[in-house]
Order: sequence, then structure tokens, then C-alpha cells
Amino acid sequence: MTMLSLAAAKERVAAVFVAAGASDANAASVAAALVTAEADGLKGHGLSRVPTYLAMLKSGKIDGKAAPVASRPRPGVLAVDAANGFAYPAIDLAIAELPSLARAQGIVAAAIRRSNHCGSAGYHVERLARQGLVALLFANTPGAMAPWGGSKPVFGTNPIAFAAPLEGRDPLVIDMALSKVARGPIVAARQKGEPIPEGWALDAAGRPTTDPAAAIAGTMVPLGEAKGATLAMMVEILAAGLVGAHFAFEASSFLDGEGGPPETGQLILAIDPAAMGGAWFAARMHDLVGAIEGQEGTRLPGMRRYGLRAAAERDGIAVAL
Repeated sequence: MTMLSLAAAKERVAAVFVAAGASDANAASVAAALVTAEADGLKGHGLSRVPTYLAMLKSGKIDGKAAPVASRPRPGVLAVDAANGFAYPAIDLAIAELPSLARAQGIVAAAIRRSNHCGSAGYHVERLARQGLVALLFANTPGAMAPWGGSKPVFGTNPIAFAAPLEGRDPLVIDMALSKVARGPIVAARQKGEPIPEGWALDAAGRPTTDPAAAIAGTMVPLGEAKGATLAMMVEILAAGLVGAHFAFEASSFLDGEGGPPETGQLILAIDPAAMGGAWFAARMHDLVGAIEGQEGTRLPGMRRYGLRAAAERDGIAVAL
């Protein structure tokens, strides 16, 4: 392990992907997302993803030189074709376009198809909130959860992320998978040879397991049981059905180089508060945050990642590449 500054870590990771056949721009986009996730303590979406991404590059499951393309089928819709490349450049393209569109129209949606693993969903909506927008992201992922009462995967872990600007401070960021835990920590546990807590996942026979390999081969336990499975279905419709992407049960794995491109999807909504809450939005958010932080033992969602990021910016992160 080598301790590197965040800038140096991004350069090191980008170089690995360029050497594996990715374009310079795509490698830089992937490196920025992975290093930020690692700095934020989200290791399941951080550098632990490098081996699986490289496997997908090597097999052609990800086109490392793909260039995403955007079109405007309707005034309020930005359609992005990720072209079976990494998700990050396609999302970067959307984030570059969404702010001006949202300010012109009040609300706009980016529909991203032929995509892949989008990492920490909060990373994307945070960037929109830093430009003064309220943002939502829905992403579907390969089959990992069964419908409630079933035993075969139909839904992915299907993250939902939300961010809102806060005056004079870091944005509020809410980021959660609809399984009891995201698959990333299970992948990281498998790489380390460590068990996972009971209650996270079931094996292929539907039995509780603490073996991460058996968990990956089986199904994830939904957050909130039947309610989580129902929410996962909603995300499938929003992030795949609406945008023309593969449903979870049609998508190949994000965890290996086997099969064709997963062709999953993301839907991003960006809202300009000035078009709705007007001048009082910032004051309303101040009051809501005060009601939460005024209670002992509470904190806003997403604040832990900012603290870890600040420490990583000061001390660097450990890189084994």
C-alpha cells in the first residue's frame, strides 16, 4: 500500500485504465469517481472496483473508448446514450448539461441508457446540488433481489440518491441502496476473505449466509422487507423501463467480465429551487436542518462522508495499484 494525495491517486488510477485500453477522458472520469468514493469511506464503490472494471474492459463488456452522446427528444428531457462504456462519462455529460436546462425550464430529466455501474450515486447528485439544484438519481443494477416472497432475482439493489443545496455549507446528500446493504461492501468482504454480517443476504437456496461469495451467488435482503422490494420495482421502471435500458433480470453482472454489456440505466432529475420555492427555499431548508441538528445525537445524512473526505484531502489515501 502506498499513501497518495487524492490528485496523485486519481492520476495513478487513470493510468491503470489507460493502460487497459480506456481513453484518457474516460479513464479520468472513472478515476475521479473511484478515488472520491474511497476518500468518502465508501470502499465498496471505491478502489475495490478496479479489478472488476478491468475484467469488463478486457472482455469487451465495457468499451473503454466509448463516447457518450446526448440528444433532446423533448425540451425537458436530455437523452444520453452511454454507448456500452463506463457510466461515469455519460453521467458527467448529463451533469454538464442539466444545470442550464433546469434554470431555463425549472425541472429537467436526464435518461441514460446502455450504461453500467454508476458507483456512489451520491457523488453525482452532490455535484448538481453544489450548483444550486435539487437532484434525484435512480439507477438499476443487475439482478440481486427477489420479489418479496420469491427466490429468484428480478430487481437490482437499485440505489436512490437525493441532494439539496444548503446555504453556506456542504449540500445535504442522501444515498441508499434498496437492499439492506449495498453489494459493494459484500464485494469488498469477498476480496478480503472476510465474512459478512448475518441478515444481509441469502444464498442460492434462500438460506441466510455470512459467506460473501454465497451472497453474491444468491440474493440480497431488501431494505424494509416487502417495502424495499416494492421500491426496487419502482426504480426498475424509472431507470430502465422509461429510459430503454435492460431490466435487472436481463442485465449481466457488474462483478466480472462474463457475458455482454449489462446495458443498465439511470434517470436523473434536476430541479431549480428558484422555479418552485423561490426566495424562501434556503430559509425553509435552514429551518428543517435546525430542527434536526438541534436534537442531541442527530446528524444530517451525508455529513460523515464530508468528514472522511476532509481527512483524505489532508492525509491522502492508501492505494495498492
